[in-house]
This record gives sequence, C-alpha cells and structure tokens, in this order.
Amino acid sequence: MSKEIKEHCGLFGIFGHPEAARLTYLGLFALQHRGEESAGIVTSDGEHLTKHIGMGLVEDVFKEADLQRLTGSAAIGHTRYSTTGSSMIRNAQPLQVDYSRGSIAMAHNGNLINALLLRDELEAHGSIFQTTVDSEVILHLLAHPRFARFDEALIDTLQKLRGAFSLLILREKEMIGVRDPNGFRPLCIGKLDDALILASETCALDLLGATLVREVEPGEVVFINSAGIRSIKPFPAKTPSHCIFEHVYFARPDSNIFGESVHGVRQRLGRRLANEHPADADIVIAVPDSGNSAALGYSLESGIPFEFGVMRNHYVGRTFIQPTQRTREFQARLKFNPVSAALKGKRVVVVDDSIVRGTTCKTRLQSIRAAGAKEIHMRVSCPPIMHPCFYGIDFPTKSELIACTHSLEEIRKFLEVDTIGFLSLEGLLSAVSGPKSNYCTACYSGKYPLPFGAEADKYILERKFSGESHPVKNA
Repeated sequence: MSKEIKEHCGLFGIFGHPEAARLTYLGLFALQHRGEESAGIVTSDGEHLTKHIGMGLVEDVFKEADLQRLTGSAAIGHTRYSTTGSSMIRNAQPLQVDYSRGSIAMAHNGNLINALLLRDELEAHGSIFQTTVDSEVILHLLAHPRFARFDEALIDTLQKLRGAFSLLILREKEMIGVRDPNGFRPLCIGKLDDALILASETCALDLLGATLVREVEPGEVVFINSAGIRSIKPFPAKTPSHCIFEHVYFARPDSNIFGESVHGVRQRLGRRLANEHPADADIVIAVPDSGNSAALGYSLESGIPFEFGVMRNHYVGRTFIQPTQRTREFQARLKFNPVSAALKGKRVVVVDDSIVRGTTCKTRLQSIRAAGAKEIHMRVSCPPIMHPCFYGIDFPTKSELIACTHSLEEIRKFLEVDTIGFLSLEGLLSAVSGPKSNYCTACYSGKYPLPFGAEADKYILERKFSGESHPVKNA
C-alpha cells in the first residue's frame, strides 16, 4: 500500500466554450492534488465524443496534439487515485461507451458501498465488465433497455446507488452533474462568459477566472445544454454528511467547499489545537503543505513564532514502484527536507493534518530530530483515525490504523517525540460554521451515516475490517 491517503478524484467539466478541452486541461491542473495516478478528458462536438486518457500527472498525459484532437465545445475531465491493485490504464476515467441510445462518458468521485451487489446482479443478466472500478456499474445501469428516455434511466439508476458519488456525465449535446443525497463529496457550478462549469473545488474556477454560481446541492441533478441549466431532485431530502476530511486534508486551502473557506477552517483547527494541547516550545513548524494553515493557526493562538522548518519538493510526483517500507522512507526523504538552521537547538511544535499508519510521519520526525531539534512536540489537527472509510477515501483496514492498534503513549514512543496531542472530535467540529450534524466523522467516531444492510455491504465491512482487499476498486 502507498504511504499516502488516497482514493480521491478530481472532476472538471465545461459546456459551451470553443476551447473546452484546453480549459478542462487547466481545470485538472488545479485539481491535480485530488489524483496523481491517471487523468483523462472526453469532449463532445455535438455529434461525437472523443476521449484521451493516460497514466500519470496531467502534464504528462496531455500533449498539444492530444488537446487539438479533442474537439468540441463541451468536455469533462478526471484525475484519479486508485486502491492497491487497480493502477491500470483501463481503469482511468472518464469512462466512455457507445450503446443503443448514443454515446456517453462519465467521471466519478466517491465510492459505491453496494457496487459489489449491483455488479453481481448485472453480470448474472449478461453484463460484461471491462474495468474493476465501481463506477462502471453506473454505465451498465444507464444502458438498460427498459427505459425509452435517458432521463428516466438516469433517475432509476441513481436511486439504486448507495454511497458517495459526485458524477459528471457527458452526452453528445448535454453535460450532467450529480451529487449524492448525503453530499459526501464537493461539487460546484461556475460560469465563464456564456459557458457553464462543474468542478470538485472552486480553485479550478479561480485559475480560469470563472465565477462561482453555487454548489450543487446534496441529492441534486443538474442538466446543462444549449437551453441553459435545469435542476431536479429525485431523492428524498435527508441530512447532509459532508466529509470533514475534505477540510482537514484533501481540499486545497484556496478553495471554498461546503460553504466556507478551507484555509479558514484549517486555521481554526490549529487555534483550537493550541488551546487543547499547549506546548512550551520555541517555534511552530508545519508538515507542508496540508499542515500549513493549521500550523499558522497554532502559532497565532499560542504566540509561539511560526517558522519554515521543513521544505517540500513540489516536483516529486507519485512514482509507480513497489511500495515497500524502504521505498516509502526514500520517497519521504525525497519529498521533504528539514531546514537545519531553523531547527538546531530548538524546541519544536510540529503540526500535521493527520496520522494514518505512522510510518511516514516517523521518518519525517526522525529527519527533524537529526537536523538538530532539541525537543519535538507532535500536534495533529484532527482526532485519531480509528475506522476505515467507505465513502471515497482509502483509509486502510483497522489493523493498519496506528490509532486503532496503539495507545496514545505507544504512538508517542513509536514516533519518538517528547509529547503528542490530537485534536478532539468536539474541537474538530467547532472549526466549521455550519451545523455539526451536516458532517461525516465516521473515520473518527465509527458512526457511519449510511447503514450497512445488504449482503454486499456486510461483505465490504467484513473484508475492510479483516484486512482483505476489496475486489471492486473505487473511482
């Protein structure tokens, strides 16, 4: 398994712009942090869909000739992480198929908890799958011949899905955005001149000079075509379950998601962390980049000076090598380097966004100690991660979560730090301004907002908790 938290994806789509492919390419650049393993774009010229996908970073997948070939005024794009064993070109998105009603392409951010059950049913009726991603079941359901109209097939399909799904769908003359009833993953609507945009985060709109119109609401389906935008809500209303970890780690700090600034939330996390776990120290440093805002908040609240104690090499992408412990440690050193002049002889507060397995964190802390830090006080801007996620983040099985298998003192000794402190769940929720009940905190509390009832759901739970790999890989 990779050292990183994975299993997130970035979505970007635009309708009604002559440079659709090029703008989607730029939008995916802004969303590169949400997926570094593969990227893809599908365009429509009103009559045909054209696709280009590849493994690697956006700049490696698309060359000028590829963008020129992707003609049309509508496009959707996708950047992807995958789970172990599904790093292959056939799983890169957007997925595209031709069927009886025309051509369709789809990009998915999230995870369907009933994908295994749906796949088994479809295969029993003759469906032949080409990938191992859970997203493909959606295309098979959409293509079912019993519906004469696409809208009817779409609504029926969506009502069969359980889990987290923000979707972009492209047809010859239409782009569609979907957000699941719980609203686990962010999705927003933007506007650039006369073109309409759908994107995972607002930072993609900022890059293009587009304006934010609003978020796609939980349970909403938006249809965008030459007539404009149309919205329907085919699901019963329910309390949202926004993923709190988007604010903790995944989203870019310059984005606004779930109605508020990511940077603002993270800074408040750091301030609360300073109150809950003060330290007698000389400087505060961050584990860049996701720890920067929280470390600044900790410094402002505590009065301890903020310092740049670790530099990140931004030119190191994800490498496709066997993820042994030795290579994980090498990659950690390659990506982060301590600043000895800032650390030598100092009592240091190190602020990180989260600790999952602890092995990568330990390597970084050892390098800080080797650079001359006198004391290390580890502070984490979220609670201990105790439970797997089934809604689109590749948190490992319980046996691999260090907080699930070790006490706080055992974690401190393992990391070889002088003190350690995790933010409380109450403190985490205090940093968001919306209703606390609107956030999913299952990875901390074990309280899953979607009940696991079907046999497929039980199967997923059993395998996740026992440490076995799931055969249907997430988008």
